Amino acid sequence: HLSILSGLYGVLRPLDAIMAYRLEMGTKLDVDSHPNLYRFWGDKIATAINQRMSAVESKVLVNLASDEYYKSVKGGLLNARVVTPEFKDEKKGSFKVVSFYAKRARGLMTRFIITNRLTNPDELAGFASEGYFFEPQMSTPDNPVFIRLQKK
Repeated sequence: HLSILSGLYGVLRPLDAIMAYRLEMGTKLDVDSHPNLYRFWGDKIATAINQRMSAVESKVLVNLASDEYYKSVKGGLLNARVVTPEFKDEKKGSFKVVSFYAKRARGLMTRFIITNRLTNPDELAGFASEGYFFEPQMSTPDNPVFIRLQKK
């Protein structure tokens, strides 16, 4: 039940055949009289996700996309509860999202969900990889936070 967002192809499944390309969703690019890819995709990505979720009778979407890509979804159009995990690293006594590390952590969580065949978003709290662990005090049900302490 994995979907992959693509600026060129829209919503992909893991085994969909595609041509190699380099294009970021946030790239300013005129496409069919649209000023950027967000406008080009419009409601199509949310519609495609709703159709896939309906087909598998799912009411929860675990969003592991970057902010740049999730903006293309138009989350307000989704017929689902959206759970967005967040990954923070300790820096000088506080916790911040470090995009380089968060990207890797999102991939690790994707693997965790698939490998363990998770079906309940509460099970995300069991994720612990590369030093990240669930932090209940910083979390909400729809925004579980995982932190990694600074190495001493």
